[in-house]
Amino acid sequence: MSRVVAERQDVIATLAEVFREHGYDGASLSLITEKTGLGKGSLYHFFPGGKEEMAEAVLGDIASWFQTHIFDRLNDSETPAAAIDDMFASVDGYFRQGRRLCLMGVIAASGAHDRFSVELNRYFADWRTALAEALGRQGMAEKERQALAEEVIGGIQGALILARSLDDPQAFSRILARLKARCQPSQN
Repeated sequence: MSRVVAERQDVIATLAEVFREHGYDGASLSLITEKTGLGKGSLYHFFPGGKEEMAEAVLGDIASWFQTHIFDRLNDSETPAAAIDDMFASVDGYFRQGRRLCLMGVIAASGAHDRFSVELNRYFADWRTALAEALGRQGMAEKERQALAEEVIGGIQGALILARSLDDPQAFSRILARLKARCQPSQN
């Protein structure tokens, strides 16, 4: 049975979970209609560009969330250590303590990478830059902060995959705790 959706934004979260669980290539239109409860006509009304436009909208929504809740806070905080702590807490919450995959990572590792490379590159580059700048405001040297920012983001992505693969969300929590400790000013 089809459901009524008043606005395009109302379906974005469901689309994100479909793409997160099945990947871009595995998310067929029939699967999308089943999971969203929307008919094909409604989907094309909201997303005339089809599945690609749906994925672009979802990636844009995710990028916007991270910009607001993580990147801006890292960039604007007068207390970089607190902003970095907040980043780890926000990441833990967003990824549901290791129970939710990163859609940006899912698509980056898939055959759809080239199709969405601009969005993916911007997301990961913005995160790396914001974190490296916050580490720099704590007094960390340029070379070390760039390397640590890459290590942290890569560690978060890998921790999500490991936690999912081992069916052990606590692996995500343990890795986040170690990464967070590495970012503390006293550890630099």
